[in-house]
Amino acid sequence: MKILVVGYFTQISKTNIKKYFPDDWAVVIVPPGKEMLHHIEECQVIIPEHIKVDRDLLSIAKKLKLVQTGAGYDNIDIDACTQHGIWVANAAGVNAQAVAEHVMAMMLSYYKNIPYLDRFMKNRIDEKQLDYTGSELKGKTVGIIGFGAIGKKVADFCRAFDMKVLVTTGHAVVKTDNFVKMTTFDHLISVSDIVTVHVPLNSQTRQLIDRKVFKKMKNTALLINTARGGIVNEKDLIAALKDREISGACLDVFESEPLSICSELRDLSNVILTPHTAGMPDGVKLHRKRYEFFVSNIQHIINGEEPESKLNQVV
Repeated sequence: MKILVVGYFTQISKTNIKKYFPDDWAVVIVPPGKEMLHHIEECQVIIPEHIKVDRDLLSIAKKLKLVQTGAGYDNIDIDACTQHGIWVANAAGVNAQAVAEHVMAMMLSYYKNIPYLDRFMKNRIDEKQLDYTGSELKGKTVGIIGFGAIGKKVADFCRAFDMKVLVTTGHAVVKTDNFVKMTTFDHLISVSDIVTVHVPLNSQTRQLIDRKVFKKMKNTALLINTARGGIVNEKDLIAALKDREISGACLDVFESEPLSICSELRDLSNVILTPHTAGMPDGVKLHRKRYEFFVSNIQHIINGEEPESKLNQVV
């Protein structure tokens, strides 16, 4: 069984990832490019990052049986895979705890001014010059866009902080309790102190949050995005942050990744940035539960079974 993992990994990450696969499996980890194309013809499974799995790629992958992704799958042409008899599966819910914890860490870091206070102390500045404003989470209204596994975890954590939770979702019926209040998208963005994004990137959600949305949000509001960068119009976000149409943003994902060194987001004091690591709690590019799931799913394919969390049906 040949497994092709495509993405940008350090040598340490490659070594750690390979430990989760059986010794008799051939696991190749390469960046996008020519080296990837050299291996694609022989692999039975591909785990793709930073590449499109489209018809052109599938025409080369003659032995491919499974495209396995993490939570997101916006880079996969599922219809094309189905036509080629190739399973597509994600790892929905596997990283829910990790991402939800990251969201709460961002909230706390922002309202407790942790990045600023850390720099202040390490720069050995006279504490008489300390100047900041902070806030408690208790009583704040959190608007959760999307209520899948991650959104539900975030709501649970917010309950512990005595926050108010509003939810909007594209699903017709979502089971909630008296603590979680379902509402419309427009009402959520207009009254929430914190708006956190937890929907997949697709044709309905691409550029969902743009200048029109920012103008409807409170000028004291915080935007958190740990889902996909393409859901937020980055140019409009930067303008809204500069003009103080919103108070700030905490971002783990970006329209183009890795984030450009020249991005204006890096220069804004009201922004907290992390490099798409919300779902990787075990180290650089590593989440133990994710790779355990991948191995289990690949074993299903070896046994002639359907994969878990399948996104298509292969005859």
